[in-house]
Amino acid sequence: MSSDFEGYEQDFAVLTAEITGRIGKVPKLLGDEKKQMVANVEKQLEEARELLEQMELEVREIPAQSRGMYSSRMRSYKQEMGKLEADFKRSRIAYSDEVRNELLGDDGNSSENQRAHLLDNTERLERSSRRLEAGYQIAVETEQIGQEMLENLSQDREKIQRSRERLRETDANLGKSSRILTGMLRRIIQNRILIVILAIIIFFTILMAIYFSVKRH
Repeated sequence: MSSDFEGYEQDFAVLTAEITGRIGKVPKLLGDEKKQMVANVEKQLEEARELLEQMELEVREIPAQSRGMYSSRMRSYKQEMGKLEADFKRSRIAYSDEVRNELLGDDGNSSENQRAHLLDNTERLERSSRRLEAGYQIAVETEQIGQEMLENLSQDREKIQRSRERLRETDANLGKSSRILTGMLRRIIQNRILIVILAIIIFFTILMAIYFSVKRH
């Protein structure tokens, strides 16, 4: 399982390095060449997101005692992904007269103000995206904690069931022992009664023998 995660890590590292290089080229390009580069970066960003999703699934399959290290690495990769997306947004409008003219027009000071306003909105969107990502991470960690608690409860339930089974076996053994002891006591009492009866018979026999012996003389 961890080997699959590490394989995705290597793919993610190679892909993000390529994306970083292409993002740096975007502001320097114009026209169709720029559009093609932007399309390529968007495609690679989508591939990077899919890799992160695969890595997230792998982390969920890792045992709870080893999951912390991988979760920490996932957080750093998501932060790196967020930074790449922010850099890509800025690169599409920075140092490009063509894009600035299409979006803002050619009025000097007004264009700069609008551009600053657009950048400010972009930063706000990025902050909102980071908050959503943090919320998602908290939800994932809460789910992991819930799964661990369910596993612990399941283990406790199995222990309780085994204890109950042992108690039932002990009760059954005690019942058998009680029946055996009761039978032994009954036989002992019966034997003692027989001994008393025999003693009485012997006593009367001796008395009768003495009586007839005396009567003859």
